[in-house]
Amino acid sequence: MTTQISREDGLYYRQTLFDKAKRIVIKVGSAVLTTESGINQHVVENIARELSFLKDSGREVILVTSGAVAAGRKKIVLSDTLKVGLKEKQALAAIGQSCLMQTYDEAFQRHGKIISQLLLTHADLASRDRYLNVRNTILTLFRFGAIPIINENDPVSGEELRFGDNDTLGALITNLIEADMFICLTDVDCLYTGNPLSDPAARPVYTVARVTPEIEAMAGNIKSTLGTGGMQSKIRAAKMVAAGGGSSFIGPGRDGAILQKLFSGEMIGTFFLPAEDKIQRRKHWIAYVLRPKGYLVLDAGACSALCQHGKSLLSSGILEVRGEFGVGDAVHCLDSNNQPIAAGLVNYSSVNLDIIKGHHSEAIESLLGFKDCDEVIHRDNLVLL
Repeated sequence: MTTQISREDGLYYRQTLFDKAKRIVIKVGSAVLTTESGINQHVVENIARELSFLKDSGREVILVTSGAVAAGRKKIVLSDTLKVGLKEKQALAAIGQSCLMQTYDEAFQRHGKIISQLLLTHADLASRDRYLNVRNTILTLFRFGAIPIINENDPVSGEELRFGDNDTLGALITNLIEADMFICLTDVDCLYTGNPLSDPAARPVYTVARVTPEIEAMAGNIKSTLGTGGMQSKIRAAKMVAAGGGSSFIGPGRDGAILQKLFSGEMIGTFFLPAEDKIQRRKHWIAYVLRPKGYLVLDAGACSALCQHGKSLLSSGILEVRGEFGVGDAVHCLDSNNQPIAAGLVNYSSVNLDIIKGHHSEAIESLLGFKDCDEVIHRDNLVLL
């Protein structure tokens, strides 16, 4: 399948996937939701109406939202000389989150809908038990008929706990609950082949079959006015969703009837098709949720064994160990050019791997005084990147 497909084929794929989509995650970013004076009430009303339209059509919907910091800014007067850093933004988010949810609650009530709030940090998804608990809670909320509204728990999210942006959070939630579609509403109308402000030949890209480096490079052509993500993070999110078997859409969030237009077949925004071969949910968790605690540089033979033959990683193929990690931690495997080729859960600590690297499995026990297993990373715990 080529990277981009024709308008006619794209329309067919879009309509087929929109018709089949029964569980949908919608992400609305700061660029759409906020103004300099705080939350845009008109946009919130549109969001409530549009999501209620989807729910009334028999679909399950989740909203991933930004806006707590902007809502907090409206509630409190800050000195013009105050430098707003991380701790100030965290405090503003703590002030604004209740205001944000009250605004949503009032808007959805007008459509007879019940909402619920989930505040998450990366640690909630990096822990397998907590990851499954979040999934079970969301599925139970669906049974109760509620619309989950999810935001990053900014007041407690230090650098090591942050998702980075709500595009990533939305993609992870999409795969967590095995949603069919991720809809990212932003302040740009679609992806372009070039910068439409400076390149007369730039044209819109309506349908993307596969996210390639070429497509990722196009994301640099589009600038968002607000928010932390930008178009590149949205492309990465679409790639994550595709790997899990879902489709994605990026389009104009200020269009008051955007979802109704989409589901009626109007050709707007950029649509990303699912990958032809989706990976298992647990392996998706290893590859995209867990952050690597270290890196293993592999020789050509080990790279070939992993990529071409689906083998486990053995100690003999390891050239270098980077970082400090323990048994069961996530690591990324690199080739000799430092390009990532796989992610996995290790069976030996970094200290012990430094001792056994380059040696055959038969030598592990004599080198360490024990041998838990032959494989450094078993293929069941390894995902190609």
